[in-house]
Amino acid sequence: MLTEEDFARFKEFRCTAMGNKLREIIDDPAYDSMTFEEKVKEMIDAQVNAKVTNKIQKLNKAAGFKLADACVEEIVYLPERKLSKDRITRLASCKWVEDNEVVVIISKTGCGKSYVAQALGNAACRNLHSVRYRRLADIFADLNQARAACDGSYYERIDEFKTVKVLIMDDFMTTPITTENAIDLFEILEAREGTGATLIASQLEPNEWYLRIEGELMADSILGRTGSTARYLDLDGPNMREYFAKKKQEEEASTN
Repeated sequence: MLTEEDFARFKEFRCTAMGNKLREIIDDPAYDSMTFEEKVKEMIDAQVNAKVTNKIQKLNKAAGFKLADACVEEIVYLPERKLSKDRITRLASCKWVEDNEVVVIISKTGCGKSYVAQALGNAACRNLHSVRYRRLADIFADLNQARAACDGSYYERIDEFKTVKVLIMDDFMTTPITTENAIDLFEILEAREGTGATLIASQLEPNEWYLRIEGELMADSILGRTGSTARYLDLDGPNMREYFAKKKQEEEASTN
């Protein structure tokens, strides 16, 4: 007969899910018809699933999403959005991540590019890839602060952006960037080429990015690593914030 002390040892050995499954097997008559090997397999599967779930949660937290619950299953496919569910499904499979590609999402304000970007980032976490989500301006703010500190933290910060498996840069080139930050961006993109996947979300077309970068040579170098070989996802349609606000009002009205 197993005691509470025995079950406590599963937690001590970092096998809590296995212990919980064993308790379930003992208490639930539905498991009585299973063989010993089948019961052990249930316990092993429970522990493996718990470890994977825990890792996904850690990856999701480390990603820094503003919308932590954004997911591809909740993307709305209105006809006017010109958004293909099949294409989102393919991107969510993360083949582009494994192939270290660049994906560019372009839409006007409010059309949901940030949500789609973070939903694809969430899909990458589910596939056990490390992800960082940042607005481009926030990346530069982090790097500028670290550079000013003169304590070596700049190299740690820029290395994080260089080496993470999936880097999502939102609000890309919304405002002009300095030559110093253009060099930062070039260094990040250069290091990621062939080694990491990059997702860019922007209100502007690539030919407009050019106007935001100081220095023609640096602009050419950055665009050469983002615009020429990227997969493009152009979103259109209604303002999604207004769409969901109106939908919520209609649902509340129908329940009153």
